[in-house]
Amino acid sequence: MGEKEKEKKKIWKPGKKGLIIIAIIIVALVAALVAVNLFKGDKKVEFKTLSENKIPQDISSQVIPEYRTLERALACVVEDKIYVVVTRGEKPTSGFEVDIDKMKLEEQDGKTNLIVYADFKDPEKDKALAQVITYPVKVASTDLSKLPDEIELRIQYEE
Repeated sequence: MGEKEKEKKKIWKPGKKGLIIIAIIIVALVAALVAVNLFKGDKKVEFKTLSENKIPQDISSQVIPEYRTLERALACVVEDKIYVVVTRGEKPTSGFEVDIDKMKLEEQDGKTNLIVYADFKDPEKDKALAQVITYPVKVASTDLSKLPDEIELRIQYEE
């Protein structure tokens, strides 16, 4: 036999068991990468929804009047505590509600993004309602230690 034929025989060719083991390792690595990317940077934010009489005066008198006509979520600092405000905008009657379901903090590219999940509920159809302009709003105190770089409002409509 020539030297070239000996070199060809030295190349390892995996059998069926070897191919199965390699396939399992590849699948496990892909699953691990997917899991890391899905859960990377997500942190549940603890919060407490405040009743109207517990909302700090600075939020009631400055923040809410400025943003109440908009549908959005925002954060502000009052006496070193971070609050999240969710506004629903101007509504033509009573019966419109907003509630904060949950909050998550996500980190990507060195920036923090607060995702606020809010439940919006509209009044029942054919129900007698007060014909008065309303501004549904909800305020929550959070366990955040600093303001996020961005805030995203994700709305879920309740029936």
